[in-house]
This record gives sequence, C-alpha cells and structure tokens, in this order.
Amino acid sequence: MSQPFTPSDPDYVARGRRLFAQQGIMATLQGQVDEIAPGAVTLSAPIRPETSQQHGYAHAGFTWTMGDSAAGFAAQTLLTATQGVLTTEMKINLLAPAKGERLIARGKVERAGRRLIVVRADIAARAGTVETHVAIMLGTIMVMEGLE
Repeated sequence: MSQPFTPSDPDYVARGRRLFAQQGIMATLQGQVDEIAPGAVTLSAPIRPETSQQHGYAHAGFTWTMGDSAAGFAAQTLLTATQGVLTTEMKINLLAPAKGERLIARGKVERAGRRLIVVRADIAARAGTVETHVAIMLGTIMVMEGLE
C-alpha cells in the first residue's frame, strides 16, 4: 500500500510538464503527459510502425523508454525546483506482446529517500477500450542537486 507523498515544489505539475517537453525522445515517440500527481505520473504514446518490431508489436525498447520516463517523472514530482532525477538501474519484466493503438506507462514512487528513490512502472497497451498489462518495471532513481 503506497503512502501519500507531499511535493517539495508547489509548482511540480508545471515543472514536470516543462521538463517533459524538453525530452527529445518523448517528442520523437509522440509521447504525452496524461496525469501528474505527487509520486505518480501517467504517460502515453501511439504505437506506430516506427516504434514497432518485426511482428507489429510495440518494441520492447519503446516499452522500456516509456516506463523509465513515467517512473522518473513520478520521482521528479517530489523534488525541489533545483533537483533533478537520473535513473541508476531499471529492471523490466515483459508480460505480453504490446499490441494496440497506444502504450500507457503509469509510474509511481514506492519509497522516497533523500538520495535514492525506488520507483515502479506498469505499462499497458490499449486496443480500443481494452488494456493489456504488458510490462512491469522496478528501478532506482538518483537525486541530482543544483540544477536550473
């Protein structure tokens, strides 16, 4: 059971959206921010031929990138305006082929420390109104000081 988190930056939503917009990879993937809350972020992007593998499923690298970004931005919601995040390790378990129109990555903070934050991401593929859970990720995020 997750505990409620309190953001250190009152402008964490605007800051998160601004930082997200600076990620070139998310622009390339046509990713968007769907939800931002303290310790939780949902991102999504269309599954396109450019992000698929040879069978037409979303590529595992695309899945990993979406999960990593969602988890990292979930951690970012809890930091001050001069702190940033950097992934130090991330494990992925692929559960099912990611087929459909859209990939949805829901990142959340499991435990927030002063220097390290443990995060999780659940990634789903949406086909019409049906979502299939396609991956679980667990990782560690490092807090970076003195940014901006």
